[in-house]
Amino acid sequence: MQIINREKIEILRTKNITPEGVLILIKKPKDWTSFDVVKKIRTFFKWKKVGHSGTLDPKAEGLMILAINNMTKQIKNYSELEKEYIGKMILGARTPSYDAETEISETADYSNISREDIKRVFLQYKGNITQLPPMYSAVKYRGKPLYKYARKGKKLNLTERNVTIDELELLEFKPPEVKFRVICSKGTYIRSLVNDIGNSLGCGAYLLELVRTRIGTFKLEDAITIEELTKQIDIVDAVN
Repeated sequence: MQIINREKIEILRTKNITPEGVLILIKKPKDWTSFDVVKKIRTFFKWKKVGHSGTLDPKAEGLMILAINNMTKQIKNYSELEKEYIGKMILGARTPSYDAETEISETADYSNISREDIKRVFLQYKGNITQLPPMYSAVKYRGKPLYKYARKGKKLNLTERNVTIDELELLEFKPPEVKFRVICSKGTYIRSLVNDIGNSLGCGAYLLELVRTRIGTFKLEDAITIEELTKQIDIVDAVN
């Protein structure tokens, strides 16, 4: 198995990848969808088979693992790996999407929240937990993504999902901002986690920033940025 990272970016210059395929470590930019990244790579290299190991929300950035050619058959193995994120939440406010993609819908007083309160609530969310996916997400309900129902103002009775939070660490607290690190299982919505934490604190919270820093043993610092691809391989913009 060949893994293309920043140190091996020159392999992409040839555009000649064997049928066995490769894995490419890519850093997704903020405000791009995961499909934007796949489309850019597929269009430039003219590869028919390009898959990825797990979706990142448009407002999130960070590590994606792309599978090329026959490596797409093994992408599920990488989708199952644990994920690590660094995030920042805002206390005292809620949004319909649980992040900064939609406008603030309500606010509340957060002045009585302390570091100890946050650490105490964090402990409640470690281990095996259940969570609901955000309504503003691509999760399918009766064949349609949830965000289509959300945009029409429809409310649904969704089924909770079982996920695992292995680590949840408070990194910095500068009210109303809370910086945190989380290691979790596949399928975890950090937006939902933040929303639930805000509810437990009694003041609400939404996700302001999120970076996926690790997938299994693969690290963000080894990933290739879109800017590096554009500069070093002269990629023509395939997103717009």
